Amino acid sequence: MAKNKFLRMHNVGIVVESLDEVVSFFSELGLELEGRAVIEGEWAGRVTGLVSQRVEIAMMVTPDGNNRLELSRFLAPAPVADHRNAPVNALGYLRVMFTVDNIDEMLARLGKYGAELVGEVVQYENAYRLCYIRGPEGILIGLAEELT
Repeated sequence: MAKNKFLRMHNVGIVVESLDEVVSFFSELGLELEGRAVIEGEWAGRVTGLVSQRVEIAMMVTPDGNNRLELSRFLAPAPVADHRNAPVNALGYLRVMFTVDNIDEMLARLGKYGAELVGEVVQYENAYRLCYIRGPEGILIGLAEELT
């Protein structure tokens, strides 16, 4: 009997307060808005376990078309916890990392959207330049510039 296999990652979800602000930030990073919709109904609550929910989502796709970010703004029920300013060694979701062609240029562009460097830009061997930044709402992401 053939074993079922993992096909691919579909998306990473991030819950936000200001969908417009975060969509603009990730658009500047290079992701494209694939679609936006309000999701509600009994079926949606069965998936999330929230019973009755109403959530506005924006699906963003990476330039290669292979990965997505699902940005969600919960209208009901209201969010119950806030992990946005957790330090990088907190348990749970840490960050999503994106490969960029020029880290310095990207930092300047994202700075216009409130992005701030967490530590500093460092070089790992002769392979990468890396950094963590906090974007709108304290969202933590990583940037990697390939050197080879």
